[in-house]
Amino acid sequence: AEKHAGMSCVTASMDDIQFEEAARVGQIISIRTKVNRAFKTSMEVGIKVTVQDVLTNAEKIVSVAYATYVAKPVGAEKVELKPVQLLSAEDHLEHSLASERRRIRLGYVQVFQKLMQESNKEGAFYTCEEKDAVSTKHTHVKSTELVLPPHANHHGNTFGGQIMAWMQTVASISASRLCRSHPILKSVNMFKFWGPSFVGDRLVFNAIVNNTFHNSVEVGVRVEAYNCEEWIKDQPRHINSAFLTFNAVSDKGELLTFPRVKP
Repeated sequence: AEKHAGMSCVTASMDDIQFEEAARVGQIISIRTKVNRAFKTSMEVGIKVTVQDVLTNAEKIVSVAYATYVAKPVGAEKVELKPVQLLSAEDHLEHSLASERRRIRLGYVQVFQKLMQESNKEGAFYTCEEKDAVSTKHTHVKSTELVLPPHANHHGNTFGGQIMAWMQTVASISASRLCRSHPILKSVNMFKFWGPSFVGDRLVFNAIVNNTFHNSVEVGVRVEAYNCEEWIKDQPRHINSAFLTFNAVSDKGELLTFPRVKP
């Protein structure tokens, strides 16, 4: 992103991330990135992650993801970006698809906001009447992390990937309280940065199971940041939220069933 913009860039959001394969110790991971399209003030960067087994030389796709970046403005004005130079048929295809993905992403946000407004109406809430339903109360996990220099990029902002790693940890613990096994991350949805965090900030992660779907479970994670003054005054900044989906397998490799939950 910075190579295309010619200046510092920051992550605005990540499209939904699906994990097709698990990368294990001893395997070689390759990460390839490319700017697919530059819009007026934002750009889409495609990310392809593959894993190679050193013994068999077989290469498999771990994940294909799309990140939205914006140039970091010096003043109050947003920075306009130059168009991407298209050199191949693949470039042209990704350029067209980037526009469609952006349209879907913006529509996705609007649909979600509408659902939230409808669900907040008085009396519009879900109740589970199943006798064996498990309360989600004991799946709540809270964690606090101090952002240190190794956790930040060259701007002093916390790495988005570091935040995602911390989110995955608390979400995995939350999910494990239902499956009583080691959950496997399958997707990360609606991962958007609402604001930055910096070296010295305290990040508070709250995770809880939202719902179960037979062989999978959705965990919601909310991230709030505090500097020293905000910490004393208890004035958090909401910087990120995401929904992580897990499943779990038995020793025989069979998918485990999650119990129904009561919010």
